[in-house]
Amino acid sequence: MSEPVVLYDEPEAGIGRLTINRPRVLNALNRETLEALRGRLEALRGRDDLRALIVTGAGEKAFVAGGDIAEMRTMSAVQARAFSELGLATLRLLETMPVPVIAAVNGYALGGGCELALACDWIVASERAVLGQPEVNLGVTPGFGGTQRLLRRVGTARALELVTTGRQVKTEEALRIGLVNQVVAPEALMDTVLAQARMIAARGPVAVRLAKEAVQRGQDLDLDNACVLEREIFALCFATEDQKEGMGAFLEKRAARFAGR
Repeated sequence: MSEPVVLYDEPEAGIGRLTINRPRVLNALNRETLEALRGRLEALRGRDDLRALIVTGAGEKAFVAGGDIAEMRTMSAVQARAFSELGLATLRLLETMPVPVIAAVNGYALGGGCELALACDWIVASERAVLGQPEVNLGVTPGFGGTQRLLRRVGTARALELVTTGRQVKTEEALRIGLVNQVVAPEALMDTVLAQARMIAARGPVAVRLAKEAVQRGQDLDLDNACVLEREIFALCFATEDQKEGMGAFLEKRAARFAGR
């Protein structure tokens, strides 16, 4: 029996990890993989005990090297549209997960792989990682949100350059332009990401989820309306048990014991 194309485990309490598991084809995204990823995300979405989520790729060579070209090659325009819709819906589900999602990019993250990483809240990359949107080399454009998320991450001019040249970006440049948050040695990648997830898991769960909501919803608003949104979310925190516990623990000089309520 073959292994699942998407693996899930919990390396620590409250921390989930999704692994794209097609290492023989550099974890390329086909319909089966996207459907499996969507199913996993839908199941995790309602988990109140989940505090942070990590996304990575199996093996040492690739996070996800792109879409599965062998599957895409013979698609009609109608089939390509359906494939794009599946990818867009799956990555939107990932992007809107209520908990922070960290991409642990351990190798090639090209095309659909770069789009997958961009749908995560931030990216920690191995020194061996290579990122980019090289779809124009194949005579197509990005189809899973790459043109839109990339410009929001690195700016319009930089995104347009990368998308129209298909140029691949190594980690030094990726860090400089804000495509990735941190670059670490390959052997330190998962430990680094787990340490970040552990920090998140130790914070007030309701506040973390509301903070993510404020950032995501506020980025497309003008500043005045975004600050109104922040005000309302801030006030909402004071109706939670976590706020009382967190402030009480601070004043009593002890570690907070958050219940996520």
